[in-house]
Amino acid sequence: MLLAIDVGNTNLVFAVYEGETIRAQWRAVTKVSRTADEYAVWLSQLLTLEGLSFKDLDAAIIATVVPALLFDLRDMCRKYLKVEPMRVGDPALDLGTKPDIDRPETIGADRLCNTVAAHAKYPGAVIVVDFGTATNFDIVADNGAFSGSVIAPGANLSIEALHQAAALLPRVAINRAQKVIGRDTVSSMQSGVYWGYVCLIGGLIERIKTEYDKPMTVVATGGMAHLFRPDLPLIDHIDPDLTMRGLMLIHARNAKRS
Repeated sequence: MLLAIDVGNTNLVFAVYEGETIRAQWRAVTKVSRTADEYAVWLSQLLTLEGLSFKDLDAAIIATVVPALLFDLRDMCRKYLKVEPMRVGDPALDLGTKPDIDRPETIGADRLCNTVAAHAKYPGAVIVVDFGTATNFDIVADNGAFSGSVIAPGANLSIEALHQAAALLPRVAINRAQKVIGRDTVSSMQSGVYWGYVCLIGGLIERIKTEYDKPMTVVATGGMAHLFRPDLPLIDHIDPDLTMRGLMLIHARNAKRS
């Protein structure tokens, strides 16, 4: 079985794949201070709950946008799984069609995974809207190439920035505001972030489609995709496992070569 690890700025996700099927998946807060042994203790307990153990894992692949975590996660794979993990971003890995942008080395590993998975599942050109720490709009050409992007601050990041920068604005949760015009500070902040992001996301999708000038499928992923979906009819599909499926596909492609 394959252990796929996706490290984001906010969350870290482990998934166990048996072939192309997810057997188990877990999420933790991203912390640079954790050691390889701490990850191993945490993961071994979760595997046990699923009737699995380290002995069932014979391969691993890591995608991380937090370089400081790579050493300990790689060390965990070597020490406890007895495998050398693949790393998305390694120039030796075959991802299929090469990115078609000016500086391909700057693309985040998670976005490469999303590109591979989106091209494999959805025909034609695709816009992947990833609701993470940042809200990314990644363009996948009909030949599978990463062909450009738009990056905006994530909704959680924006509402936290309001709280941090303005002394009288509280920390609030993001919810769908029933009305645009708020009647107090909290409802006003929730409206500004929720409806502001609906306009931002919908407006950017429309502009991307106009500029790209080809039919495009819009696929949303990330933790907040379901929250915004009801007010974003331009989103065609919600695909919460897009990044993890991309990791699995990249490993499968390169395992055949080795």
